[in-house]
Amino acid sequence: MPNLNVTEIKAFVPARDFTLSKQFYQDLGFTLASGGDGVAYFHLGNASFLLQDGNPPGLAEQLMMHLLVEDVAAWQEQVATSQLARRYGVRVTELVTHAYSHAWRSLNNIHADHSITSMPIAQ
Repeated sequence: MPNLNVTEIKAFVPARDFTLSKQFYQDLGFTLASGGDGVAYFHLGNASFLLQDGNPPGLAEQLMMHLLVEDVAAWQEQVATSQLARRYGVRVTELVTHAYSHAWRSLNNIHADHSITSMPIAQ
């Protein structure tokens, strides 16, 4: 029987300002594991993605990454303490508990270079 086990899947996330975007994700807490040829590999725990230099028309506006965490209140505090909203011009909403009992907070990653990728953080 062939081995069809999956080890990982990563999305390519666009960036108009590659340098600014790399710094944003590092300041958010992701580790820049490697990079070259216009692609940067980020990970945090079991989550990972590839940041790509460039933004094909309309892609960033349609892309959403959903980050599922163990303690969304701790993430809310981390985002506030690191002043990401002020430093990068991102919009951060208040923590909301939805009827289906999931704590949910939205961190909309709106880069100063006008690349827009939404990243809700939830538990």
